[in-house]
Amino acid sequence: MDANTFITDPFLHSVLAAAELAQTQCMQMLDFLDRNRSSDESETTELELSKQQKLLNTHLARLRRLNRKAVLDTRSTKQQTAEAKSEIDTLHLQLQNLYYEQRHLRGEIAACEGYDHKYQSLPLISADEFLETHSDLREADERDLMIARINHEHAERQALEEQRQGLLKKKQSLIAQNNEKKEELTGLDKEVEKFVNAAAAVEKKFEAHASKKQVVAA
Repeated sequence: MDANTFITDPFLHSVLAAAELAQTQCMQMLDFLDRNRSSDESETTELELSKQQKLLNTHLARLRRLNRKAVLDTRSTKQQTAEAKSEIDTLHLQLQNLYYEQRHLRGEIAACEGYDHKYQSLPLISADEFLETHSDLREADERDLMIARINHEHAERQALEEQRQGLLKKKQSLIAQNNEKKEELTGLDKEVEKFVNAAAAVEKKFEAHASKKQVVAA
C-alpha cells in the first residue's frame, strides 16, 4: 500500500519526497557504477561519481534533517496529546462528580418534597378564615401564608397554654383551700365528738341522780 494514501500531513509528504529523491539518487549511482564497472576509471568517471555522491549526501542530509524534525514533532504531538487527554480525563471526572452531585441533590429535593412534615397535620384554621382577620396577607404567596398561619396557631396555643397554666394554679389554690377546710372540719368533728361524749357522761350522771331521788322518795 502506498504511504501517500493514508498520510495527509504536508510535512510528512515532504519527508517521503526527500526519501524518494535519496532513493532515486542511490539507484542512479548504482546504475552508473554498473555501466562503468568494466571500463577504466577515467577522470570524467570519477568526477561524475563524485558529483552524484555529493548530490546523494545533500539528499541524505536533508532527509536526516527532515526526519529529525519529524521525530521531534511526533514527540511534541504525543506530549500535547497526553496533556489534552489528561485535561479531558479531568473534565470528564469533574463532569461525573457534577452528575453524581446533581443526582444526590435531586434525591434530597424529592425526599424533602415527599417528607410528611408535622405542620401538614396541624389543625390550622382555613386560609380563608385566617385572611378574614389578616387582610394584609392576601397578596402573600403560599409559603409566606403557611408560615403566618403556623405562627398564628403557635401564638394561639401559647395563649391557651397560659390560660391553662392560670386555671391550673387556680385549681391548685382551690384544692389547697379545700384541704384546709377539710382539716378545719375534721378538727370541728373531733371537738363535736368530744362535746357529745361529755354531754353523754353528764346525762348519765343526771339519770343516776334522778334514780337516787326516786328511791329516796319511795
